[in-house]
Parts: sequence; C-alpha cells; structure tokens
Amino acid sequence: MSTAYVPQQPHPGAPAGAPPALPPIPPYASEATRLLCAGTYLDAGYRDRVIEELHLNEQRIAAPSLGFDAARVLAHALRARRQELAWAAAILGLWVVGLPLSGWLLGFFLLPGIALAAAPRIDGLTIVPAFYRLLATFLVRWWGRVFFTIALVLTLVVAFGGGSDSGSSPYGSYGSYDSYNSYDGYSGSSGSPGWGDLLVPGLGGVGGLAQPWHAWLTLAVLAGIAVCEHAQRTRFTRVLAAELSPERFPDAANDPAEKAENPRFQRLKQRIRLEQDAPLIIYNEADPFCGAGAAYNSWVLAVELKRDELKKERQPLGNRAILERVRPLLEQLRIPAEYAGPGARDRLRQLEIDECVFLPAEGLRSRDQAPYTAQAFEEHRARAVEEGAEKRRHFLRVRVGGWEEEVVVTVFVRVHTQGRMLVLEVAPHVLTPVRAEFKNADRTAHRFRNNNWLGRSAAAAVRVPGSVGRSVAQLGRGAVYVWRLLTGGHAGALPEGPALSVRELGAVDVGSHFQEMDVVRYLRSIQDRVAHGVRAALAEAGYETGEFVQKIVHVSNDVSIGRVENSTFAVGSHATASSVSQQKGADGHGQ
Repeated sequence: MSTAYVPQQPHPGAPAGAPPALPPIPPYASEATRLLCAGTYLDAGYRDRVIEELHLNEQRIAAPSLGFDAARVLAHALRARRQELAWAAAILGLWVVGLPLSGWLLGFFLLPGIALAAAPRIDGLTIVPAFYRLLATFLVRWWGRVFFTIALVLTLVVAFGGGSDSGSSPYGSYGSYDSYNSYDGYSGSSGSPGWGDLLVPGLGGVGGLAQPWHAWLTLAVLAGIAVCEHAQRTRFTRVLAAELSPERFPDAANDPAEKAENPRFQRLKQRIRLEQDAPLIIYNEADPFCGAGAAYNSWVLAVELKRDELKKERQPLGNRAILERVRPLLEQLRIPAEYAGPGARDRLRQLEIDECVFLPAEGLRSRDQAPYTAQAFEEHRARAVEEGAEKRRHFLRVRVGGWEEEVVVTVFVRVHTQGRMLVLEVAPHVLTPVRAEFKNADRTAHRFRNNNWLGRSAAAAVRVPGSVGRSVAQLGRGAVYVWRLLTGGHAGALPEGPALSVRELGAVDVGSHFQEMDVVRYLRSIQDRVAHGVRAALAEAGYETGEFVQKIVHVSNDVSIGRVENSTFAVGSHATASSVSQQKGADGHGQ
C-alpha cells in the first residue's frame, strides 16, 4: 500500500526518564477506519455522501483525517456501490423478464412494491418528522403490505385452484376470477364487483386470462428475488468476516477495494492521502477546522505585557519563543505515573504534537498546485508563526486519539505578541465516536451468519415486496451520478476547500459518560500545560505574570461551570467575557 510522504516536523526529543512510546497504529488500520468502511455497506446515504465529496467533486481538497484514512473509506464506498448496482440490476432484471413470462400477473406486485420502497422517504428522513408525514407513511406502508398480501394470496389461488375441467377458465366450477373475488363464484354469478377490484380496478378482469403456470412463474420470480436479497446480505457478511475483520483489516495491501482498476480512483486515492495528513491545511473559509470535529470550549485571552520591575533584564519575546517553551511541557504528559510502570495504558502516552499552517483555497488554479512539499511548508511556517494572521494562520496542534481513535481530541494553540499585548488562542475540537449502527456491524453480520434457515428465509422474504422500488431508486441514483460525473466539469473547476469530513459525517452527536470524562481530562491536561508554558515564557522574558494567571483562572472557572458549545472568552484590559447561546446541562451522558 502506497502512502504519501508526510514531512516530520522538528521537535525536541522525549523527556529524560520517559519510557519508549507505544507503537502508533497507522490511520489506515485504525478501528475508526474499519467501522467507517463497514458503514459504507450499511448506509446508502452515508456512502453517497462519501463518494460525492471525495470522488465526484474532484476539485475539493480532502479534509484533514485525524486517526483514520479517508482514501480507504472511499475505496470501500465505491466497492459497496458497485455491488449494490449489480444486485439492483439483477433484481430488476428478474422483474422485467418475469412480467411477460407470468402473463403480466407479476404486474400486480409492482404498485405495492413501489409504495413500500417510497414509504420511508415520505417522512422526510428527519429525526422527528411532522405528524402528517408520519400518518402518510403509516398509511402508504400498510396499504402496500395489505395489497401485496392480497396479490400473493390470489396468485396462490390461481396456482393451486386453477385446474379447469372445461379448459375455458382456470377456475373450473368456480367461474371467473371476478366471480371468485365477489364471493359469487359458487353460484356462477359475476355481476357485482369483487373485492380485488376495490383495491385496483381491473384486477379481477385480468385474472380470467391467467393460467396456473403463469402463477407458478410469478411465484418462481418472487422466490428468485428473495434468493438475490439473501445472497446480497450473505455477501456483506462475508466482507465483514474477511477483509473488514479486525484480524485482516490492517493488511491494507491485500484489500480488494484498494486494488480497483479505476484510474480516477487510483489518482484521487494518492491525492487524498497526500492532503489528509499534510501539516499544511487548505481550508474552506466557512468551516476552517473541518475534519477536527465540533468546537469545544474555545477561548481567547489577551493580556498587556508589563515589565517586571524586580528583574533588571528583559529578553525579546516572540511567538516562536513562547511555543518552544510550551512544547516540552506538553511532551511531559507522555510520561506515565512513577509507579505505573512502562506498560501503563494511557492515551496521553501517544499524544501527538506538531505544527500546522492554514491556507485558503483561493488563488490556486488547480488542485495539484497546493504547496505540499516539505520546503514549501517550512517557508510558510517560518513566515506565519510571527504573523498577526487573517487568512494564513499558524497553530501548534496537539492531538490525542482515544477509544481506538473513536474519540479524538485536538487542541489548536496560537500565540501572538504585538503592541505590548499577548494574545493566546486555544481552540479545542472533539471528534465523537462512530455511529452505533456502524459499530454494531460485526454483531449484525454474526447474528445473520448464525441464524437458522427460517430466520434467514424470513429476512429475505420481507425485503421482496419493496425490492422493485429500491432497485429502480438505486439504479436511478447511479445513473444520476454518472451524468453529474460526465457533465459537471469538476475536473477542470477551481480548487475548493473541503465541504465536509466523512469522519464527522459518520459520528454520533454525543459520546458516553466515560468518553466525555476522558475528553475533559485530556483537555484540562493540555490546556493547563499550555497556560503554564506561556506563564513561564513571560517570567523568563522579564514580564509580570500576575494578570495572566488571574485571567487564566477566570477563564478556567467560566469553562468549568459546564460544557459550553462554540464559546469564546475574550479577556483583556477593555474586554469582557462572553458565552454562547447554548449550554448543555448534565445528563446521563455526561453533558
């Protein structure tokens, strides 16, 4: 498996006495990557968003991928779509071939099938749909189920009760299909409309033309569709038991999805792997921290630089000097407790520290012009670290990947000194765990593999009624995608920053109580070391630290009241602290 070269940034060695760092897990082999890959087989909506962002919109630069590999998720998304389209074509082919062979008796199943496939779309796919949508969904779904059941019962009647003595009617002494439906077949009367006609006009009239072998062919086609549905689910469980299993997933070189002979995919795969791990981040102005997760207690602190009269000498104080004072203190967080031993398990031992520079996408003429070389990054970093910053911004980036990279805490730290003022910006972001249905993929596949024949048959049978609607919708989405790919002009468009992160798209809104406690622990540890490092840099340069300490305590007290989403604290000589409009209270999930 080929991966992009990411230049290592210089930083001091590990603190004295620190045990060797635990071997890091490559992003392409992380548990978060595996679960997101499984999610592309489970959720068609998620799969389509991944393909649209990373494959269709070729002009968009990939968002930073913290703890996972977006290129591998795209590989499985494309593979899952190919398999879905192949099965959809097979199922739709059975419907098309079965219609004339069954004497068009199979056509009575089309309308309820389309209704059942469309019912989930009526509620608008919202978490809390409106009442009228719920009612419409309920009526359409149950109408489709009842209609399909009636059509199936009538087909069975034709198949088993069609032995005709006269040869003119498949129902013998019962008379015509209409007379059977009107409950007058026993007396030979067919003057009143049957109950089948009440559901679909003309249903009874067509029944008179059906022969028993038409009914048997109809049942055979429905059985073939059930077999396809079963085989499709079996294929998914095999993928989870093979290349997506925890044992085989780290072997990315032998992943069939990575070997797809698609020049466009192979080209984009290399670009994504170069961009997602690069310390130079091309961003979208509307969402500059795209890929890092949700903002968590962001704050800005400003203090006036006052000379300490007790110290005779004052050293120049620059942004680089302050960051170099902060960095060793952060690295000390990797050292386990004195009596814990070298085998102590703590995610802070794998804390990552680097520097990154944010650049806007404006001005680039093509995606390949992005300055991802090591020399270009060093030039941008050298200039940006001392800048006041507007569009180009330099940050010290501190990252902790907990819970198998499912809870990722990233703290962006920026320091600026100008006009005898020091401004400290701290922007923590948190990636929450992967969605529950993705995490339960292994359980779902295991339950299906170990189910008995009756359970498997029932699971396939219940998917038969809506199969025609789903197949048409799947093939339609595929055709629309191909049309957009051919006519959208994305390959020649001007570069754009990332519109979304596939990792954020596959995450839940809230983690568990334990995960929330870990997030708070990581953030408090990092922010305390940042504050201590800035205070030490001020003291060593000959400046007073009392005001800085006082305002750090003020900010800490405000933040400790509770989790404040997207908050900003601007504290300075003429500034006041402000909080955001939404504050989450404590609940069972630790919020």
